[in-house]
Formats: sequence, C-alpha cells, structure tokens
Amino acid sequence: MSHKEPAGDNIVVAPCHPISRWWSKETVAIVTGANKGIGFALVKQLAKLGLTVVLTARNTLRGVEALESLKSEGLHVHFFSLDVSYPNSIQAFVSRFQEAFGVVDILINNAALLFNDIYENSVKEAATVIRTNFYGIEALLPLFRHSSTAGRILNISSRLGLLDKLNNPKIKEMLIDEGNLCEEKIVWMVNLFLENVKNGTWESQGWPQIWTDYAVSKLTLNEVLAKLLIFFCLGFTQTSMTGGKGAHTPDDVAVVGARLALLPVEELPTGKFYVIGSNHVIYSKL
Repeated sequence: MSHKEPAGDNIVVAPCHPISRWWSKETVAIVTGANKGIGFALVKQLAKLGLTVVLTARNTLRGVEALESLKSEGLHVHFFSLDVSYPNSIQAFVSRFQEAFGVVDILINNAALLFNDIYENSVKEAATVIRTNFYGIEALLPLFRHSSTAGRILNISSRLGLLDKLNNPKIKEMLIDEGNLCEEKIVWMVNLFLENVKNGTWESQGWPQIWTDYAVSKLTLNEVLAKLLIFFCLGFTQTSMTGGKGAHTPDDVAVVGARLALLPVEELPTGKFYVIGSNHVIYSKL
C-alpha cells in the first residue's frame, strides 16, 4: 500500500456494475465480533446472499441470541464462540471450525476492542487492545492455506490507522520503506508503543492522538497485512463504539462491506483502503 497522499486521479470509484455470482452455498465466510452492530449486519447480508456464514462472538449467550434472531428471519447461520484476545479460545475455534468446514473462503475481521468513549483517550488497556485488534487476526490466517483462489479477508479498519496520524519521524520512515519493512519491525514498533505506555512517555513520542491504542492496533494491522487485505473504513457509523451516533447504520455499511467482500477474483482489490462515502459510494485510496 502506498503511503503517499493520494492525488485526485488515484482516488478510484469501485466497480458499480452488477457483480457476477461466483459464490455458492459451499462458500464459507467467517465474521468475527458478530453478535451485534456491524458484524451482525454483515452476517445477515451474507446469509441473504446465499453463503454459508459462521457468526462468532466472545459471549456465548449473546452469540446464541444473535443466531436465534437470524433464524426468526428465516436465515440459517452457524455460531462458534471466539474471543480473539485469548490464544486458547482461538485454538479451540480453529479446531472446531476445521472439523466442521475445513477451510474458509472469506474472513471478515470485525472484532475489535475500544475502551474509550468518543472524547476519551486512555491507554490503560493498551495491551489488551493490541492483543485483540492486532494479534487476533494473524492466528486465523492458517485457515486460508488450502482454500481456493477466491479466498479473501475484509478488514474493518479505520482512518485512525493511516500513516498520516503518526508523528514519530523514525517510525514513519521505517514504515514508508516498504522494501525493507517486515513483520519483525512491526512487532518492534508495537513493543515500543507498549513500553512507552508502561513508562508514561507515550504522549510525547508522536503516536496518534485520537484513541491512541486503537489507532496503533489498526496501523500495525494495516502495515503487516497490507498485501493480503481489503481495508474498509466505515466512517462515523452508529455502533456501541460511537455511542449510537453516526451518519450510517450498520445495515447501510453491511451492504457496502458485502459488496467488497464478494468482488470477483479478477477485481479483488487487496492492499487498498476503502472508505464509505455518501450514497454508499466506495473509494479506493491508494
């Protein structure tokens, strides 16, 4: 992914023509953090389109309630418990999923933690936020190893994780040098951030100033998996994370997100960052 500020001719409207149906009931999609909000809306949209969908949630009771709600609408989906912040939960999920389905074709990474209200910026839970939002998805990647060429990951991201939010020249230079950038350097950056949080120097080290721990978790994920993911920024959407405030409903966002996740292989825009705009227009910021 290029880190240059996008010029006008680099902002490309995604294809608006009807998408040819390449998927079937045999196409398996996982949606993490899907018992409510955007995740739940994405599960509903994909199920309506005829995919086999696995809804995951940390809380088993809430996951089952979400499952029953979808069944009442005539939609059959599967529920597996998954807390991406705990390795044991991830391992149990992977084992159960492989036994039931073998491989995944589409992973929508929606699970994320944020402990701040809209106008707060505490980093007290930074380690948990990083563990959940960054490390959690990496543990699920092996499920794609024997999947078809149609395999793709839609990462529910944020513009807070873009490079222009970082004011540390040394780290920014490291991230811009894509030819030498590797996961080890990203992990070094994550550990540096957590060390700055621990010793109380994080505010003076040039880290993002809004929802700092959340922004750093999204930045690291954007950088490590840039060539593998479709990045989708929801804008200001009405969720529990925004206190129900926002310009878009989860159902609005799910229509756009499902469209991105289901683009044909030849149009699959991995490594590009999309933001939702007015009238559901999708933009690619290269």
